[in-house]
Amino acid sequence: MMSKPRIAIIIGSTRETRFADKPAEWLLQNSQGRDDMDFELLDLRDFDLPLFNEVASNLWVPSQDPRAIAWQKKLAEFDGYVFVVAEYNRSLTGSLKNALDQAYKEWGHKPMAALGYGGVGAARAIEHLRLIGIELQMVPLRNAVHLGGGEFFKVSPIGQNLPMAEVDAVLRPSLNAMLDELAWWTAATVTARGGVARQTPAA
Repeated sequence: MMSKPRIAIIIGSTRETRFADKPAEWLLQNSQGRDDMDFELLDLRDFDLPLFNEVASNLWVPSQDPRAIAWQKKLAEFDGYVFVVAEYNRSLTGSLKNALDQAYKEWGHKPMAALGYGGVGAARAIEHLRLIGIELQMVPLRNAVHLGGGEFFKVSPIGQNLPMAEVDAVLRPSLNAMLDELAWWTAATVTARGGVARQTPAA
């Protein structure tokens, strides 16, 4: 039996008072019901990445900092990525940009999707993320999940702080479209890279 492609859901904010955990957990729970991909949650807080200070990208020179190397090794376990994106000043967080910069070879030829949150659903941050993904030779998806406007304020602590179930019906169509597209591109890129999905590491 062939293993299923492995997808990392990456929380892109490390701020102490971040909102990201709530939509990330919703995304993980609603993605795990699929039978065509396996999902794992990655929290940038767990990797303690320094600001990028290598001689060059690891496309050209092997990284030296053990924290960057550990991050690269973890990324290499996956066949695709979904980023949970906050929008700060019309772009993505500094912590997410730094995490993207700390690898190169590991991202390449893999699809990337996004769930964004904020007043406009992090639409501008996700556009920036897609441009970065192109430079990293990733496959940015057209479909994304945007938690914005009234739905954001329903579930945010700066609003009503209701459970994510309150906005599930609104987000579900875009989530399904995004995951369907992610499954297609993951299958296509796994095949192009040699036809073998990443294996779940032994415990």
